[in-house]
Amino acid sequence: MNLPKVLADLVTAQNEFNSVAYANCFSETAEVFDEGKTHSGRKAIEVWIDDSNKKYQSVMEPLSITHDGSTSILSAKCSGKFEGSPLVLQFHFDIEDGLIQRLRVTG
Repeated sequence: MNLPKVLADLVTAQNEFNSVAYANCFSETAEVFDEGKTHSGRKAIEVWIDDSNKKYQSVMEPLSITHDGSTSILSAKCSGKFEGSPLVLQFHFDIEDGLIQRLRVTG
């Protein structure tokens, strides 16, 4: 599968539980919406993913990617310490200038 570089970097960072590298895939003003909450800004995203990594220890296996206008939708099997693991989730990314501007995670 041919992922945009920033998404390949994000998957690698997630699977290595590297919160700093994960957050660096986002712009300074990016937003993440996950589990009913919005996390705004790179530092808040780093705190969110660090907490998530400690809680769920989730790894991603990309399954497919599609594009809908300016949004890339990555379907990935996510495995970790959470009920129902593994789950297939959709990650809706808006990417500009090689960085993620917005991420929305759906089931």
